[in-house]
Amino acid sequence: MLKNYFKVAFRNLTRNKVFSIINIFGLSIGLTTCLLILLYIVSESGYDRQNKDANLIYRVAAAGGTAGATVNKGWAGTPAPVSATLKAELPEIAQTTRLLKFPMADKFLLTVKTGKEQKQFYEPNGYYVDSTFFQVFTYDFRYGNANSLDQPNTIVLSATLSKKLFGDENPVGRPITLGLPFGNNDYTITGVFRDEDLKSHIPAHFFLSMRNNDIGKWVVSQTNWATTSIFHTYIRLKTAPDPDAFTKKLNADIDRHAGADLKAFGIQRRFFLQPLTSIYLHSNLDYEVASVGNATTLYILGSIAAFVLIIACINFMNLSTARSAKRAKEVGVRKVLGAERHSLVYQFLGESILMSGFALLLASTLTRLLLPAFGDLVQKQLHLFDEPLVWVSIGALTLITGIVSGLYPAFYLSAFRPITVLKGRVLNTFSAVAIRKGLIVFQFTISIGLVSGAIIIVRQLNYLNSRSLGFKKDQQLILPLQNQQMADNFVALKNELGKIPAIRSVTGGSSYPGIANINDLLFYGEGKTVHDVVDISLIAADDGYCRTLGLTLLHGREFTKGSTADSNSIILNETALKQLGYDPNTAVGRKISYDFQGKHAVMQIVGVVKDFNFESLYKPIYSLGLTTTLGNPHSYLIANLNTGAYASILREAEAAWKRVNPNQPFAYSFLDKDFQANYEKDQRSSSIVGYFTLVTILIACLGLFGLSVFSAEQRTREIGIRKVLGATVTNITLLLSRDFLGLVCIAILVSTPMAWYAMHRWLQSFAYQIDIGWWLFPLSGLIAVAIAWLTVSLQAIKAAISNPVKSLRSE
Repeated sequence: MLKNYFKVAFRNLTRNKVFSIINIFGLSIGLTTCLLILLYIVSESGYDRQNKDANLIYRVAAAGGTAGATVNKGWAGTPAPVSATLKAELPEIAQTTRLLKFPMADKFLLTVKTGKEQKQFYEPNGYYVDSTFFQVFTYDFRYGNANSLDQPNTIVLSATLSKKLFGDENPVGRPITLGLPFGNNDYTITGVFRDEDLKSHIPAHFFLSMRNNDIGKWVVSQTNWATTSIFHTYIRLKTAPDPDAFTKKLNADIDRHAGADLKAFGIQRRFFLQPLTSIYLHSNLDYEVASVGNATTLYILGSIAAFVLIIACINFMNLSTARSAKRAKEVGVRKVLGAERHSLVYQFLGESILMSGFALLLASTLTRLLLPAFGDLVQKQLHLFDEPLVWVSIGALTLITGIVSGLYPAFYLSAFRPITVLKGRVLNTFSAVAIRKGLIVFQFTISIGLVSGAIIIVRQLNYLNSRSLGFKKDQQLILPLQNQQMADNFVALKNELGKIPAIRSVTGGSSYPGIANINDLLFYGEGKTVHDVVDISLIAADDGYCRTLGLTLLHGREFTKGSTADSNSIILNETALKQLGYDPNTAVGRKISYDFQGKHAVMQIVGVVKDFNFESLYKPIYSLGLTTTLGNPHSYLIANLNTGAYASILREAEAAWKRVNPNQPFAYSFLDKDFQANYEKDQRSSSIVGYFTLVTILIACLGLFGLSVFSAEQRTREIGIRKVLGATVTNITLLLSRDFLGLVCIAILVSTPMAWYAMHRWLQSFAYQIDIGWWLFPLSGLIAVAIAWLTVSLQAIKAAISNPVKSLRSE
C-alpha cells in the first residue's frame, strides 16, 4: 500500500509539472533559507559553551553612577581588588580570575627573532590575565597546559598567531618582545592554545601574565574599591547559586570594602552577575571585552526563516486547493471503489512529504553553493556538516513542512462527495476561497512588513553615515604610536609630516572619535563639593587638536604650542558645562576641581568646544574635556589631508615615518573607517534582512503566479466569451488581476501598524534616530502591489491574447 501511495504521488507530480516545480522550488528556497539562518544562529548561540562547568561561571559587572544621577545600563569592569577579596570572603566561590584590556594598548607591537630574520608587526586582541585564568576557563592546549601563566613575564599564543610567527614549530620557551606606550618588555612563550573553532566572547590572540615588568607594579598598587574599574572579574562557583541571595551577599561585601570611598567620591554602585554563556548575545554594557553579538538580530532572522517557510507551505496549500477540480474525479472514483477517507488523507500527505523530500535534496545543494557567499556576508566560517543538530532539526522541519503543508489539502480533497464530483459539479466553497484569500493576505502582510523594515533599516544606517557629527571625519590619517620610542619621536614625526604639501595640519591625542575612551575623572564646580561631582571623560590633546579635527571652538582658545602653562588648563564641551552648572558663554576663566587618591587639583577652563559625537550614534553626547596632562597626548598622531590622492600621501607619510622611526613598522588607518566600524554589525544585519526580504517576496510571488495560472485556466471560456463580445486585452488583464491586487491592498492595511511597532522598537537602541515617516508604508505597499501586478499580469495577458476560438469550439 505504501509503495502504491508513492507511485501514484510520483505520477501526479510528473503529470502536473508547473504545480510541482512551483511547490518544490518554493519549498527548497524556504528550506535553504532556514538552513543558512539556522547555521548562523547555532554558531552565534554556541559562544563560551566549550568551558567546563560553563553554567557555574559568571562575570561580575557593575551598575551605577554619580549620586543622584540616573543609573546607567552597566559597566563590564570592576576595580582590581574585587577578585581576590571575593575569593577570600565568599565560600561559594571555587576560583576567581581577572582579565585586563589595558587602555591605550588596543594593538601590541610584537617582535620575534627567527634565525637572522626579525619579524615585527602589530597584533590586536592581547589581554593581561591572572595565573588562575585557565583554572576558570577551559582551553585546548597544543603546547603547554593550564599552568602556562604561573610564572611572571610569560605569554600564551593562539595557534593562529603561533603559526604566523613560527610556522609549525613548537615556540614554547622562545622569547618575544612587546612594544607598549610605556616601554618594550620581553616575555617567554609558555603555551599555545587551539583557536580554529573557538567561540569565546574573549577573542584573544594572546594572553599575558599580569605579573610582569611593565604593568605588574601598577596592578599591585590598585587597592581602592572605588576607582580604576577596568578589570573584568570572573568567578567559578562550586554549585549553582540562588542569584538573588548571592547578589545580596556580593553587594554586602562591596559595601563593607568600598562604601566609604564611594560615598566620598559621590558615587553609587551595585554589582550584579552575568552568566558566562549569556555574555556574547545578551550583554550590552559599556567597556565590553570585545564586540558582542545581538540576540535581537537572531530573533529577527529566526522569524524571517519561519515566515519564509510558512509562506512556502501556504503556496502548497493554496495551489492544492485551487486545483481541487482536477483531483475531484480521482477522489470520486477512489471512493466508489472503496477507498476510505483516511487512506485518501495518507495518499495526499504522502505526495506532500515526497515533495518536501525533493525540496530538501535541492535545498542541500543550494545551501552548499551559497554557504561561502553567506559566510562572507556574516563574516563567519560556517560548515554544513559540522553541526548534527542542524541536520536533525532541518530533517524534522522538512517532515513537519510536508505534513503541515499537505494537511489542509488532504482533508479538503478527501471530503468530496463522490456522487457530486462524478457529476462534474465541484464548486469552490466559500470557506475554501476565504481561507485561500486569507493566506494570500498573510503572505503579503509579511512581505510588505519586511519591505518596510528593510527601508527603515537602510534609511537609519544612511542617516548615521550622513549625520553631522560635529567634527571632520573625512581625510583624517591616523598613525598609532604604540610604544615609548614612537611617542618620544612624536614632535620629530609631526615636523616631518608637516613638510608634506598634501597635509594641512598635524596633531596628537590619547584618543580620537570613533574608538573607546575610558579615561575620566569626577569634577565639581566652584562652590560645590565632592557630593556634586560630574563624570567627565578626558582626552589628552596636543596643540591644534580642535583645528585638525574640525571641532568648533565657541569661546576661548586652544592649547598653546610648547606651553607648560596649560598643564592645569582644560577645554570643556557644552554638555559638561551644563552639568557643572556653568553658562557656556561665561565659562572661560572659571575653575573646576577634582580629588583623587588624596590629591586636590584645580583646573582652569580656557576654552568651550561645541558638542560633538565622540563615540557612535548609539550613545548620546556626554561630558568631555580636553587636557594636556591627564593622559598621553602622543598615543595617536592625526593628520588632516587636503586631497583624496591617498596612495601618494601614504607613500610620502611612510617615507617620513622611516626617517624618524627606521626600526618600527608603518601602520595607519583613516578616521572615517574607524568610526564606521561601530556600525559594521548593523550593516551586515541590514544586508541579511534585505536579501531574505527579497527571498520572501520571491516565494510569495511564486505562489501568486501559480494561483494566477489556475485562475486563468478556470476562466478560459469566460475570457473567450468576453473577447467575442468585444473585451480588450486591457479589460481582461484588469479583470484577472483585480482580485489579487485587492488582497495585497488589504495586506498593506494589516502590515502597517505591525511594521511601525516593530521598527519603532528597533530604533530605540540608537540615541539618534530617523522619524518613521507615514509615506514609508504606502511606498512599501506600492512596491508590493507593483511586484504582485507584474506577477499576475504576465499570466493574465497571456490568457487575454489567446484565441477565443480555441476555448469556445467545444461549447
